[in-house]
Amino acid sequence: MRGKFGGTLAAPSRGGNRRRGAGPPSALALFVISAPRPILAAVFPHLDLRVSAAPQPDLPIRAVIAPVTPLQQNCTIVWCAKTNKAAVIDPGGEVPRLLDAIRQYGLSLEKIWITHGHLDHAGGTQALKEATGAPIEGPHLEDSFWIDQIESSGAKWGMPDARGFTPDRWLQDGDRVTLGETEFEVYHCPGHTPGHVIFFHREARFAQVGDVLFQGSIGRTDFPRGDHQSLIEAITTKLWPLGDDVRFVPGHGPMSTFGQERKTNPFVADRVLAEQP
Repeated sequence: MRGKFGGTLAAPSRGGNRRRGAGPPSALALFVISAPRPILAAVFPHLDLRVSAAPQPDLPIRAVIAPVTPLQQNCTIVWCAKTNKAAVIDPGGEVPRLLDAIRQYGLSLEKIWITHGHLDHAGGTQALKEATGAPIEGPHLEDSFWIDQIESSGAKWGMPDARGFTPDRWLQDGDRVTLGETEFEVYHCPGHTPGHVIFFHREARFAQVGDVLFQGSIGRTDFPRGDHQSLIEAITTKLWPLGDDVRFVPGHGPMSTFGQERKTNPFVADRVLAEQP
């Protein structure tokens, strides 16, 4: 949440304040690897559908981003192109609308994947599992204390339907998660939260990074067990080696590529890190 659980760090000001809260989420509302826009327009009528990518039929996966909750967290529905078996990544809320989208695309929900335990990313997980029976994979065990707080946090921040859950599988660095006839790689990227993981599809050059990295920013680390240096190390040693051409979905705001962030991000661009002592 920007200003609450997810958030980003604002660009360093001239006065050197690196931890000021970021502004409102960017306008990106829908990224389409493949799928007709009218379906999402009907299911999520609040989305701005002007921003989209052309379908890429040769890729082994398809995906749509459907921002959910008042914080516009980038929940993603991703599926195997051969089997139409799908995973929902970070179902923070609005579960009935997610289910409508899955039905309208003709998908079968096979997995629920969680990057980290914050309310806006995981608040709808238990409801989605109860509605579909799909197993929950992720995050890393170190985020269990955040999951335990989801219900109380939801009551505090105006999301009373949010509930905690127990993953069917806690994820570790180096794990792989399958989806239909394809698979994603898992990388443990602590810093924003201690149990944060990201999902990477090597062939599609596609990553879902939660609140680790954003276009022009990085995740907040002023939460319990957050750690700024760990976050920087995760970005530079786990994300950057995957390749500059990798397109990523952040937890909030527009997509970007690792290469673009290495050039322009005011926190982790190569030139910025090279100037630090």
